[in-house]
Amino acid sequence: MTQKPLVRAIPAVFAAAALLGTGYFAGTRHASTSGENAVAASGSGNLIDPKTGRKVLYWHDPMVPNQHFDKPGKSPFMDMQLEPVYADEGGGSTGIAINPGLQQNLGIRYATVRREETTEGFDAVGTTQFDESHADVVQTRVTGYIDRLYASAPMQRIAKGAPIASLFVPDWLAPQEEYLALKHGGMDNSLLEASRARMRALSIPDGVIASLDRTGKAQTHIVLASPETGVVSELNVRDGAQVTPGQTLAKVAGLSKLWLIVEIPESLALSVQPGMSVDATFSGDPAQHFKGQIREILPGISATSRTLQARLEIDNAALRLTPGMLMRVRVGAQKPVSRLLVPSEAVITTGKRSVVIVRKPDGRLQPADVTLGNDAGNETEVISGLSDGETVVASGQFLIDSEASLKSVLPRLEGAAGASAAMPASTPSAAAQTYETTGKVEKVSADDITFSHQPVPALGWGAMTMSFNKPAPNAFPGVKPGQTVHFVFRQSDDGYQLTKVEPVGDAK
Repeated sequence: MTQKPLVRAIPAVFAAAALLGTGYFAGTRHASTSGENAVAASGSGNLIDPKTGRKVLYWHDPMVPNQHFDKPGKSPFMDMQLEPVYADEGGGSTGIAINPGLQQNLGIRYATVRREETTEGFDAVGTTQFDESHADVVQTRVTGYIDRLYASAPMQRIAKGAPIASLFVPDWLAPQEEYLALKHGGMDNSLLEASRARMRALSIPDGVIASLDRTGKAQTHIVLASPETGVVSELNVRDGAQVTPGQTLAKVAGLSKLWLIVEIPESLALSVQPGMSVDATFSGDPAQHFKGQIREILPGISATSRTLQARLEIDNAALRLTPGMLMRVRVGAQKPVSRLLVPSEAVITTGKRSVVIVRKPDGRLQPADVTLGNDAGNETEVISGLSDGETVVASGQFLIDSEASLKSVLPRLEGAAGASAAMPASTPSAAAQTYETTGKVEKVSADDITFSHQPVPALGWGAMTMSFNKPAPNAFPGVKPGQTVHFVFRQSDDGYQLTKVEPVGDAK
């Protein structure tokens, strides 16, 4: 009699368990469906997380922060769920908020964009050269021989009127003797004048003819002198050499005026015009300035230095400069212009674009593309992208120049900054920090090992499947797929690299 109630009770228990299981799965599915509907109900671009009630901009895998997803789910890169990025975290167009303590640790400084009346000038280099417009040549108009050469070598300094060479001219003897014979014979003035004209036709100087009248002695030597103070830049004859009419014996370049050849960068070639002022200094005497104005722009761009040459004349009456000196040059505009300026160190140039990190009134930081003009000392002109009075990051901006660094670099820096504050002085740096966990070996290749590992609390990771780089292709030869191992790894420039892999449990 007692067995019948027990037999009846057993089916009732199973029926109740079945009803409870059905209700649980139905409730779970309903809750999951309602959660997904709550996320999608607010529409694209304005998603609300049902757990926190915060606005979601997108979902992403923290290991691949540049890839965005418009709904939650499993990461296609790792064995883990996608994480939401909320609007109040600064992941969108509103910028990024950085803890003031972290800003101080990173040495972030700010500068104000300002508009200023400046001369549209630039710095360049130049070299001094001989002024060819003040160069003189010493030539002979007769056939003769170098009787004595006073100038010994090229680049010899010489004063005005100093002798260069003594020339013996045998062809001058006959016309002078003829003139003296006519004069002593009492001939009329017409014959004497005709004889003088013949001597002038033979290039006998008037001073020699006057001396012939005065002394009655013929001269067959003439001394060629320097027409000005300068340098014998060319010397084309030697002692005893024969010379012919029109031959250049020497070339004298003056030093009282010099040419300054300014090397203009190709990017500034269109902004340079004749008449622009130039202020040049020499490193040997920076206190002395040599001023002038660009006289002409030489045609052609140098194929080696990619510069355009501008030429001007500078005064060197004190003879302090010599050709070939390197000068620091400041080229200024003819009139000042209004320009928007930022510190040059605030500009991040990637090659394809130029970026400046702007600080918003609420303290958030946001990158802004800018169009740059010319440099003005330690500042750079901004043509577009900024406004007068805005605040920009002047140092440390390399940490916040892209969304990837905003979402992946800065969180790690904040964690490292907090850890470094709590570490003693003897703790190793964050760059050498290692992490460890336990996992199952899924795949082994020459470059990496794939684990299904347990959570890593130090990095904020949950359980996932991912690959870790090997330090060398032949490292950890005993590791096989299917093993349960304890492994240690560290962060490197190429990702995460293994430092130790040891079997655990029965495999050990």
